[in-house]
Amino acid sequence: MARGRTVFRQILQLVPRTEFDKLVREHRGEKGIRSFPCWTHFVCLVYAQLSRQMSLRDIVLALETKKSLLYHTFGVAEIRRTTLADANERRSYLIYEALFAKLYQQCLIQAPAHRFRFRHKLYSFDASLVSLCLSVFPWATYRHAKGAIKLHALLDHEGHIPSFVRVTAASTHEIHEGRKLRLEPDSIVTFDRGYVDHLWFAQIAAQGAYFVTRLKRGMGFRVLARRRPRPLSGVTCDQTIRLRANEPDSIRSDLRRVGFLDPGSGRRYFFLTNAFHLSAKTIAEIYRARWQVELFFKWIKQHLRIKTFLGTSPNAVMSQVYVAMIAYLLLSYLKFSCHSPLTLYAVAKRIEVSLFDRVDLRSLLTKHIGSRRELTTIERPVQLSFTWDSGPPASDSILQRIHSDPLVPESLVGQGE
Repeated sequence: MARGRTVFRQILQLVPRTEFDKLVREHRGEKGIRSFPCWTHFVCLVYAQLSRQMSLRDIVLALETKKSLLYHTFGVAEIRRTTLADANERRSYLIYEALFAKLYQQCLIQAPAHRFRFRHKLYSFDASLVSLCLSVFPWATYRHAKGAIKLHALLDHEGHIPSFVRVTAASTHEIHEGRKLRLEPDSIVTFDRGYVDHLWFAQIAAQGAYFVTRLKRGMGFRVLARRRPRPLSGVTCDQTIRLRANEPDSIRSDLRRVGFLDPGSGRRYFFLTNAFHLSAKTIAEIYRARWQVELFFKWIKQHLRIKTFLGTSPNAVMSQVYVAMIAYLLLSYLKFSCHSPLTLYAVAKRIEVSLFDRVDLRSLLTKHIGSRRELTTIERPVQLSFTWDSGPPASDSILQRIHSDPLVPESLVGQGE
């Protein structure tokens, strides 16, 4: 047998047990637990994401062929379907939510910078529905005969990784979650017309941040100044405007209206922003980059397990969603740290088919894999792990969430709390 650890164990080494155990104690995840620790539950959920298992039965049947590796990888000698189902019901998803926030901070250290020349942090905020069967998930009522939950994500354009993920009822309007964001000063957030709200504009400006969005049709405004756009830039107008609003807390400062003609489609767009120091063409390019958050939702729905769930309770659904985001961060971190030329899908696929192979994890991330003899020889243990002493602590995160606000309405909390 070849020396070295399996690919799956090398990936799990990216999550320090000391930090994980600390979160478990904070959220009392193992109160009354004797034989199935939270770490084993977490490893099972990560395994389901990386191996694309569809159900609890699939997980148990697949792991029956790896009994010799269970203890050293999962921490138990046997995994039963009923035990795993109980853990999905009772282990608080807040453990995995907090772990996701910590891993984001460490993954950000390896993430490449965004493609723009300015030094502002750039985010894109959006939401996406995940359909559920109403007869199986009766707490996720969306319409008369349809169930769903809504994923809200703030995508960091440095590496295109999620910096914030929130799960709510499908009927929750996106703007309610947008108002809960706490952005770092001098950052830029872009969003579509569904988030246009005068009160939120004032809130973002009060935080010292900038926004870029599209102007809604029918919005009243008064033009205060006009600037001549550069020729051949595609910019049709660049104006300073003042919105007409009756709300007492609405934004009262001047805003910028930028018109842009897309040469490809011939469509004309009008953008609204409070950033006057950037060029009009850059404002249009920032909004174009917002499409990355749409691609993010498309990727996780196609390649991660967030459309079929291993449990039917709100806590089980929440746990699976946050572990899916953790798996996304782990895959991204591997790609960044190894400077892999592969796409994220190629990285995930190679890991999927090699989870229990004793090969060097770095060798899987190269463009061309060498011979079998080269792959099965590891001269030294792989040193791919987060350095928790470097970088800002999780408590100083640029994105502070109000923990007093519940992730979901009380009707969705169930036994997970």
